[in-house]
Amino acid sequence: MRNSPSTYPLRLPNSIKAEVVRCAKAEGTSFNQFVATAVAEKLAAMNTAAFFSARRDRADFDAFDRIMQRQSGEPPQTDDLIP
Repeated sequence: MRNSPSTYPLRLPNSIKAEVVRCAKAEGTSFNQFVATAVAEKLAAMNTAAFFSARRDRADFDAFDRIMQRQSGEPPQTDDLIP
C-alpha cells in the first residue's frame, strides 16, 4: 500500500520560510519536498539516537572489560596494522 500525502497548514517565521525557499530552489526541489525531506531526516536522526540509546542501556561493561583483558588469540599480522 502506498502512502498518500496529507496536507498540513505549516506556520513558519518569515525568515525560516525564506531560507527554505532559497535552499529548495538551490537544490532544484519544491518547498513541500524540501520540508518533507527535512522532517524525514529529523525523524531518522531521532530514531537512530533512540536505537543506540537502547543498545547502550543493554551494554554489559563488565563483560566488555573481561573480553578486552583476555590473553588469548594471535598477535596482529603485518598486513593487519595501520601504517
